[in-house]
Amino acid sequence: MRAKRRIFAGSVCEQEVYTVPERVKDAGRYEPRPRFSSKEEYEEFKRQIARRNFARKVNATFSPQSLYITLTLDRENEAHTYEEADAIINPFWRRLRRLNPDMQAVLSKGFGKRTSRIHFHMIVNGITEEQIREKWNAGKVARIEHLREHNYYNGVDHGQDYTGLANYLFDHWEPEQGARHYKGTRNLCEPEVEEATEVKRTYSESKPPKPPKGYKLVSAKITPYGYMIFKYVKGEEDETAPPRSGRKRVLKC
Repeated sequence: MRAKRRIFAGSVCEQEVYTVPERVKDAGRYEPRPRFSSKEEYEEFKRQIARRNFARKVNATFSPQSLYITLTLDRENEAHTYEEADAIINPFWRRLRRLNPDMQAVLSKGFGKRTSRIHFHMIVNGITEEQIREKWNAGKVARIEHLREHNYYNGVDHGQDYTGLANYLFDHWEPEQGARHYKGTRNLCEPEVEEATEVKRTYSESKPPKPPKGYKLVSAKITPYGYMIFKYVKGEEDETAPPRSGRKRVLKC
């Protein structure tokens, strides 16, 4: 059986179309799904799921009012390992939390390709630019700006879709950092996930599902396993559109 569900995260809606395994008659078990050809392929599959979930959290939590920040270390505080970097960034994180315990933030770290020095990226709500500059005392605030209202991917305006930025932060991870790809506050928002329904028609890249009211289709992808994901973004003119209807599970911030 084929099923579909919509996932709303900020100004982004993703519609997934996928196969639900059916029970084998008189056997009480499900038909096996295609197996992965290697452990590496399976690990990459799990990584892509975690990457997509992180992007949805970012889109659900942050907006053009949020700040995107890049922090670098000076020579006196230069870190050569991620353990040394944590000893610098964790106290800074706690200083920000003392300023606003309700702040929402994600942080990633990595070595710069050109400088080969550790640096940090953050997206934050509830903290001002002045507070960032005041509390960062281990180097330079190399970049601090509001998130864009318009993000372009392959020449297409995705509006307030921050998937590209989220992927950039997520991909800073290296095995030496441990299991966690990023540091985040516990009050990050989760996407709104509608209940899955049975598919009544055949979809393809040229025949996508109808977009939600006030949204436009910006991309469509289909995997070799038949998994489809269609992305829609909200337009500026739809700020006053009526609330969505439908069965969904709403996860609060």
